Amino acid sequence: MKMKYMIAALAMACVGTGCDDKLETFEVQGYTGVPAAIEASNITSTALEGKIQLNWTVPEDAEFSYLKIWYNDPLLKTDVYKVASIGTTEMLIEDTRARFGEYEFFFQTFNANNEGSEVTSFKAVSGKAPIVTTETRTEVKLEASQLSSDAPEPSEGPISNLVNGNTNDFFHGRWSSPTTPLPHYVQVDFNEEHQVFAIEWWNRASGGSGEGFPTTVELQISNDGNDWETVETLTGFEATWGSHIVSDYVDAGKTFTHLRYNVTAVTKDANYFHMAEFKFYDVKIDIYDPETVELD
Repeated sequence: MKMKYMIAALAMACVGTGCDDKLETFEVQGYTGVPAAIEASNITSTALEGKIQLNWTVPEDAEFSYLKIWYNDPLLKTDVYKVASIGTTEMLIEDTRARFGEYEFFFQTFNANNEGSEVTSFKAVSGKAPIVTTETRTEVKLEASQLSSDAPEPSEGPISNLVNGNTNDFFHGRWSSPTTPLPHYVQVDFNEEHQVFAIEWWNRASGGSGEGFPTTVELQISNDGNDWETVETLTGFEATWGSHIVSDYVDAGKTFTHLRYNVTAVTKDANYFHMAEFKFYDVKIDIYDPETVELD
């Protein structure tokens, strides 16, 4: 005889134990004999990032109606119960930690009368839970007086256009004679120290024949405006009309008061570069490591 047990029927096996309330409805055989236990030798585990994957095999001649698995969760400080059908052979246990060492899982099968088999114990470990990084960016408003360049074009595209909020105009490096080969830069002189930062820029929106878009940029820092150190090289970003580029954050490893956006390569091998708008951000990084954070 085959019968369908709803969640309410399964809950009979969990009275007083606080079974997981996210149980699926499944069809079970109406087996009323002594349920076959899941042998520990038939259970395996895989340590994943902040998870434990449990797998088990059920012998073809095994008889039971459903399976209950439970374990103590050190984070929740309580026992957690799961219920599975006879046809289920795997279960993912989420939100686990390597820091807790071995988790002990208990497997028990039940017949249609909710009579249980012998309890099988199985121990497994979790992989380390992933570190969560939260990034907060705060724009540092730049004034035109803070900007300079080693090779601005005198006839068009003043450097003040980089911070006027208009992406339809542009700054242009020197294209008129005499020109000098790359690298060329835009320099920012700050009124305060910075360390962890990000930049953002917009390429020129239109005009010309597609030459002069930056393709490789060195981010250089200084505290005196004379000695410079490259802390990051940016490449692989879009280099076309109107493209908008947002960098990952950079930790310079020390404070600085001057920054250079130093262009070392451009499209079509021009001797200059141009762009529409430039922004600078201070970045605050909060790191949450589930494996080391203090627990209540």
